[in-house]
Amino acid sequence: MIGKLLTSDFLKIKRKGLWFLTALGPIGVVALQMVNYGLRKDYLLEQSEDDWGFYLLNVHSFTPLAIVLGIAILTSFMASIENETNAWKQLIALPVSKLTVYLSKFTVLAILLFMSSTILMLMSMAYGVFLDLGDSIPYAELAKFAYYPYFAALPILALQLWIASVCHNQGIPITVGIFGVIFTYSSYVLPDWMIWKWPSLMNQWDEPVINVMLGIGIGILLYIIGMIDFARRDVK
Repeated sequence: MIGKLLTSDFLKIKRKGLWFLTALGPIGVVALQMVNYGLRKDYLLEQSEDDWGFYLLNVHSFTPLAIVLGIAILTSFMASIENETNAWKQLIALPVSKLTVYLSKFTVLAILLFMSSTILMLMSMAYGVFLDLGDSIPYAELAKFAYYPYFAALPILALQLWIASVCHNQGIPITVGIFGVIFTYSSYVLPDWMIWKWPSLMNQWDEPVINVMLGIGIGILLYIIGMIDFARRDVK
């Protein structure tokens, strides 16, 4: 049944612009570096001893903002599709549990964000090759800067989906998402326990993998809490 729900959800978003938004985030992040390096490539290369590493850090400086903003928009759009067509009641009327319905929504969003991270990695690599940053392409670092923020942001995805699913007024999750973007922008001054800091991969131990592990663990916890709360509520 979960397979049918996933197919249904993907069909619903087919003409709603979510695929475009999925690609827009990573395209925008790399486009900023195209402008950055296009205007002052020589200066930037003079500042770095490791051209690829310096370039990836520049790309990563915008990645957390893009993924947090993308999560807020995608989750709100996903919930809005159901609210506009009154599809929540139709879904619940089917011989499926609310838990399965919620799992399907989360899975679709997780897949979209994973694809966005993959596009970011490929585009970052392509532009880095275009800039001729060196013959030795750091594939591991490319994957790290593409996928680590994704896994670290899973608690934000779980939280935003929870809020978007239980609030008929999508202004509320969008507002929470905007505050999330502001928090992410200020991640340098945030304490390590705040989930909006984790996509930046910064912590007092200087170990990005800690953010990834926290993201996966707390993300699963928030997903379970949101799923249980969604299942207990009456669908309007």
